[in-house]
Amino acid sequence: MSFLGTTPRGLVTAAPIYGGPPVLTPADETLLRRAIDIAAHAITIGDAPYGSLLADAEGNILIEEHNTVGRDKDIASHPELKLARWAARELSPEAAATTTMYTSCQPCGMCTGGIARSGLGRVVYALSTDQFYELNPGSEWPVVPQDGPALFEQARVPIEEYYKK
Repeated sequence: MSFLGTTPRGLVTAAPIYGGPPVLTPADETLLRRAIDIAAHAITIGDAPYGSLLADAEGNILIEEHNTVGRDKDIASHPELKLARWAARELSPEAAATTTMYTSCQPCGMCTGGIARSGLGRVVYALSTDQFYELNPGSEWPVVPQDGPALFEQARVPIEEYYKK
């Protein structure tokens, strides 16, 4: 079962709720191919092969980005995060909720957090993280140990103060 709607240009406005294969329209496929083209172009200028774009509800491209982590010497220069940050600055929450991000690879955890906080409506990706790892064995990120929670009584004070508002 899924709850799907479409825009006048045939873009799907919601993803299947209970999993299953993605439901992509021809318009989705066209925009996803554009994201892959952005990724392919990135390599020709010396950047990593990841590309993304953000489209409005009618399928108009609002902004395009590619990965510039190496060039910028900035680990946060993933195209998905750049688009999420742009949307949070430039779009109203209502407008952001109607957008779709098309991206050449499944967003990483950092980008997924940014996408969620920016309020984007949907993400369509070409290559899954598992497929990426199959193509690039040994490229998985290491697990960083985390210790906590700790010092709850002290840590809660600024949180409670901030969220009293």
